[in-house]
Amino acid sequence: MSELTVRAEKLDAADELAAVRGEFVLDEVVYLDGNSLGALPAAVPGRVDDVVRRQWGSLRIRSWDESGWWTAPERIGDRIAPLVGAAAGQIVVGDSTSVNVFKALVGAVRLARLARDGRDEIVVDATTFPTDGYIAESAARLTGCTLRPVTPGQVPGVLSDRTAAVLLNHVDYRTGRLHDLPSLTAAVHAVGAVSVWDLCHSAGALPVGLDRHGVDLAVGCTYKYLNGGPGSPAYLYVRRDLQDRFDSPLPGWNSHAEPFGMRPDYEPAPGALRGRVGTPDILSMLALEAALDVWDGVPIEAVRAKSLALTDFFLECVEEYVPAGLVESLTPVAHEERGSQVALRCADAGDVMKRLIERGVVGDFRHPDVLRFGFTPLYVSFADVERAARVLGQTLGS
Repeated sequence: MSELTVRAEKLDAADELAAVRGEFVLDEVVYLDGNSLGALPAAVPGRVDDVVRRQWGSLRIRSWDESGWWTAPERIGDRIAPLVGAAAGQIVVGDSTSVNVFKALVGAVRLARLARDGRDEIVVDATTFPTDGYIAESAARLTGCTLRPVTPGQVPGVLSDRTAAVLLNHVDYRTGRLHDLPSLTAAVHAVGAVSVWDLCHSAGALPVGLDRHGVDLAVGCTYKYLNGGPGSPAYLYVRRDLQDRFDSPLPGWNSHAEPFGMRPDYEPAPGALRGRVGTPDILSMLALEAALDVWDGVPIEAVRAKSLALTDFFLECVEEYVPAGLVESLTPVAHEERGSQVALRCADAGDVMKRLIERGVVGDFRHPDVLRFGFTPLYVSFADVERAARVLGQTLGS
């Protein structure tokens, strides 16, 4: 038994989150792809069965009231709120991340122009996930803005009184780099612009502090570290003091102040509810609600501490097991700059990942040469980490 194997056992024995692993459906595979799709929480199948058989099958239309279907978007939003550092009443669940980015970005431009005319520029992270870039380009066309793509580090230097909105990713999806949300948000506010943050790769993996840092608008998915299931609905955060001025570009009947009044004129609902659009996707939404049960009693600070310990240990194991010169880490060493994944540059990365999966270690590949390994602290163990690095070393060494 190697020294790293022994250390992994000791670390697992001391892990305060170890018991949470039992709340997931897992097997002998080392699953390090929770940054793409979280593992299945064990409570979800039974809850979904109840939703389908009893609530839909027996109660049918009555479930909108009796089973709480109608209030699910804001109720589940309040379940997510503590995980991103938000008070209740500011998050509504529904639609996809892409749709929510569109709502938030166009809404941000409108908010900025309420305060000052002449703001005609949207700043966007040039390294962002492609969808965010596509949406930003479309939002710029629709609002008559110029799109200015820059790296997050360049953002403070390009902000001006022309800037309307700034769209940034909290964690880079390729490298796992954690961007400085507090200071970048402050820089955006200093010029009177509106901040929009994409939390897809941070929510459920590390503290975000939306309220504490004064973030204006934020969006995120729920199928990664929140384990809501494939295609589970995303969410939209609207800071409380902005809600009465937030003008959604998608004013659906579900966001109307009187949704069943069927009035031809639109009057937005109060609060975060104006972020709703159409009929909630109940099956996937209630599966997400069941998935969030695993967070009961789990402090996000403990999750962050374990995330850093897991990624530190993985990098150490990779250095020990992988022959020198075969991989290069793209993930920052500094804790304050690291999310909850490790990205390794590697020749023939796509083929290497296929061989890893065949040997029971599941990560993923990003074009052209990146191996990504996501570390979900709720169910990834230190033994998983040691085994994954050992198998990677064996695969590359062969």
